[in-house]
Amino acid sequence: MSNTGLIRQIRSPPQLSTPMLACSKLVLCVMPIAQIAIGAVHLVDCPRQRYIPIYLIVVGVFGLVLATLSCLPCAQKPKDGTSNPLNRVCTAWNSLTSIFLFCWFIAGNVWIYSIYKPNYNKNTTNTDPYCDRTVYLFAFWTTTLIYILLGLFLVSGCCVLLCFFLCGRADADDDV
Repeated sequence: MSNTGLIRQIRSPPQLSTPMLACSKLVLCVMPIAQIAIGAVHLVDCPRQRYIPIYLIVVGVFGLVLATLSCLPCAQKPKDGTSNPLNRVCTAWNSLTSIFLFCWFIAGNVWIYSIYKPNYNKNTTNTDPYCDRTVYLFAFWTTTLIYILLGLFLVSGCCVLLCFFLCGRADADDDV
């Protein structure tokens, strides 16, 4: 396969079927629902850093909002190439929501990692406030999972770029 064929294949990837797309969206909504549930159940169970349960609730709600917005018909580009004003509104709203989530994620990092290894015992007599083990570890590992996934995407992206570069160098005579 020549470089141009490979690039054409990348620019127009195969489309997922609607049931497959719906199932993948449902699976991706599991984490935000769990974040909302754990944050709501343990809303007052982290006096050491009272914003951690609130962080979980807000991240979950806005994650579901982004998933819902991507399902709306206005989020898809028209097939005839015309410009739809409603499409621009959806794009602007998605962008604002994503920027807010990024800033909220940074704030959550500060709240979560600044108290690393909190006191999990509610009944201790010392003056160190506690944080419920479930809410803290869930917030800690969901935040850390984002960093792990980001690292995997970066490494795999660099590998793919290296492969493209090496394949492009090997097929220099195909361009003639």
